Amino acid sequence: MGSLKNKTIFITGASRGIGLAIGKRAAADGANVVIAAKTADPHPKLEGTIFTAAKEIEAAGGKALPLVVDVREEQAVLSAVEAAVAQFGGIDILINNASAIQLSGTLATDMKRYDLMHQINTRGTFLCSKLCLPHLLKAENPHVLNLSPPLNMEERWFAPHVAYTMAKFGMSMCVLGMAGEFRDKGVAFNALWPRTAIATAAVANLLGGDDMVKASRKPEIMADAAHWILTRPSRELTGQFLIDDEVLAKAGITDLSGYAVDPSKKLMPDFFI
Repeated sequence: MGSLKNKTIFITGASRGIGLAIGKRAAADGANVVIAAKTADPHPKLEGTIFTAAKEIEAAGGKALPLVVDVREEQAVLSAVEAAVAQFGGIDILINNASAIQLSGTLATDMKRYDLMHQINTRGTFLCSKLCLPHLLKAENPHVLNLSPPLNMEERWFAPHVAYTMAKFGMSMCVLGMAGEFRDKGVAFNALWPRTAIATAAVANLLGGDDMVKASRKPEIMADAAHWILTRPSRELTGQFLIDDEVLAKAGITDLSGYAVDPSKKLMPDFFI
């Protein structure tokens, strides 16, 4: 596999979960990781802050730049991008990982939560892409990777939680449109989504607690899949909606048992596949 040594990777929501796992995998190659997330102080229900994440990135072998960033705020994102460029000289890769979730029906979804999901998921992805692009266009092998699902336009994926589905599919539409817009410029835009549930704080706190976590895979499966994508030539892999296990199969990894939180439990499928 290729290496991300000395590449600068801007990751939103990287203080924990999949974002942090991707950062640590890149750090193992010697990458520079910009941790762009909201959590500066410990949260009672969520492990990790941008500062604890930075320590883990550095322990893994990379350089870290922890920055307090709310992707809903244009000036905050712009300042973070400028800080990343000042620190590391540019941006090679953007990971749009920050996301909000609420799996509620139409009548149970208040507009404050609707707005939050759309502002973070769709608008935040568009904004971060827009502000990183001037620097990505100067990079040798630029990639944008959105943690979002395939655009599966079936009623069953909308009906139970239409607001959340719209917000996540907005991230995927950014992939579809921007891949075409910047294909000739050599900037790759792809989406990555898990086959199964992933053991994150959202799963533990919102989707079923310990039982759901035990039926999940570890975030490292997404990190290893992301690493393979990000080390491909950007002009050869773009506009794709990729699934973690299929990516790893392309990388020659077919035994996925080591990624299971509890190998004795039946894995829970994720949404949208």
